[in-house]
Amino acid sequence: MVLSVSERTFAQEVFQASTPVLVHFWAPWCGLCRAIDPTLASFEAQWAGKVKLLGVNADQSLKLANTYRLTSLPTLIWFEGDRARFRFEHYQGREELRQTLDAWMLATQRSSQTQRLQPQQVANR
Repeated sequence: MVLSVSERTFAQEVFQASTPVLVHFWAPWCGLCRAIDPTLASFEAQWAGKVKLLGVNADQSLKLANTYRLTSLPTLIWFEGDRARFRFEHYQGREELRQTLDAWMLATQRSSQTQRLQPQQVANR
C-alpha cells in the first residue's frame, strides 16, 4: 500500500527521507494511475529499504500539482533530498515504466557510490 502524503506532510516525508523517494501524483478519476499501482508495488518490494514510494492526490494537493507543473497523470517524480532528479510522464506501458524505474534506481546507486569515493580513488579509476 502506497503511503499518501498531503501538502502539509510532503516536505517532511520527501525532503527529509533517508532514501530516494518516488512520488506518484495521481487522481481518483485516472484509470492509468490505478493501472500502474501493481508495477509500483512490485518495484517498491524489489528495492525495499532503498527507495520510499509515496502517493499524492493531485486533485487534493493543487499547490503541489502547480509547484511540480503537472500536465498529465500519472506523473512520477524521483526525489533525492529536496532535489527532483527524474520525472516520468506519458505512460506507455508497464514494461517501459519498469525499465525506467530500474534505470533510475541504478543511476542513483552509481551516483551514491561515486560520491562515497575519496578524490584520489576517483582519479585512479
